Amino acid sequence: MQYKGSCHCGAVAFEAEGEITGAHACNCSICSRKGVLMWFITPDKMHLLTPRENMSTYTFNKHVIKHHFCKICGMHPFGEGVSPQGNQMVAINLRCVEDISLDSIPVTHFDGKSL
Repeated sequence: MQYKGSCHCGAVAFEAEGEITGAHACNCSICSRKGVLMWFITPDKMHLLTPRENMSTYTFNKHVIKHHFCKICGMHPFGEGVSPQGNQMVAINLRCVEDISLDSIPVTHFDGKSL
């Protein structure tokens, strides 16, 4: 299935392909503040529709996850990092995806605060 998403103002927009079978909610210091529901896909399943220059990137702690956000509206539509198995991953913020019902998506809670 093909999905479209963006930040609030639309300056950062993307398409993502795959089946949304669940979301992850992390309680680490940044995820809990952003309130994101993450859907993990491989980079080849996501296509950025706007220039990368429209977003800024924040890293912290071990600096392995690139938390991207819009320079204009501040929304966090996705991040990029590496899975524990060493694979490149994209974490799509499902709150930024159009035409989905978040209530129907099962959420797994991850204790990132303890890492």
